[in-house]
Amino acid sequence: MTEFTHTVTPEESGLEVKDIMRQRFDFSARLRNRIKREKLVMLNGRQTEGWIKTAAGDIISITLPDEQSHFPPQDIPVYPVFEDEHLLILNKQPGLIVHPTKGHPTGTVANALMHYMEKTGHRFKIRFVNRLDMDTSGLLVVAKNAYCQNDYTRQMKEGLVEKRYVAIVRGHMDSDTGVIDLPIGRPDPVDVRRGVMKDGAPSVTRYKVLERLPSTSYDTEHTLVELLLETGRTHQIRVHMSHIGHPVLGDWLYGGENVHLIARQALHAAKLSFCHPMTGKQLHIEAPVPDDMLQALEKLRA
Repeated sequence: MTEFTHTVTPEESGLEVKDIMRQRFDFSARLRNRIKREKLVMLNGRQTEGWIKTAAGDIISITLPDEQSHFPPQDIPVYPVFEDEHLLILNKQPGLIVHPTKGHPTGTVANALMHYMEKTGHRFKIRFVNRLDMDTSGLLVVAKNAYCQNDYTRQMKEGLVEKRYVAIVRGHMDSDTGVIDLPIGRPDPVDVRRGVMKDGAPSVTRYKVLERLPSTSYDTEHTLVELLLETGRTHQIRVHMSHIGHPVLGDWLYGGENVHLIARQALHAAKLSFCHPMTGKQLHIEAPVPDDMLQALEKLRA
């Protein structure tokens, strides 16, 4: 149960409860309406209405609605790297879709989390605040309440969330660092593939070379890069890197397939920084590079 409290200041004395809620608590209008509807606001320990006037020293307490998801639980491993009563951050394994769809109604991270909650005794509504492609591994953030979801979304819109990926790409990248600022759209509404398009959405990816891999055992050289997203378009890294001639290794959709090195795109969400919505503390979370990418690197270094 998540609770917010505030002690009314002398400057706020005489204001109605609902006015202080708007000023002091960054709730969405939808969440405020639900709190009101479910009578979850207390004044000095007693349930109160929004029109009641306050006095200095009064204590306003707000409890967030109790919610839960109803996906079928499945015994699929999850790998938490951070968890408290407000957030859960996972290191998602490749090959797992995040949320059930018509084509994949089960076998998803959501199903895995339902089993995880049964096993740990936790209960919350699953709110994914970022998404990863099925074959992209790494950090996946789950908000346990609507407030944390809204605040994380706000931080993303304001550019306050830093997301860094690690990828192995085909070819020798000459520049140690660079910026790819190219709009991305969907050329064919029936086709899942995205592409660089003149009228696409603004998309910015920064890259830094970590290692060049001049292996002669394969058809081309490769480069290990770190990528920083300034925007979060679908397939952004995969589209941008392919467009500049360096598709992500293993990415069959955008020209990087090589089954001898890795069976999926060698792309991993490795680092994440943002402000914790409840505590205000800056979080710096990391997830180690998975084994299949490490094995591909070993082959390329040989």
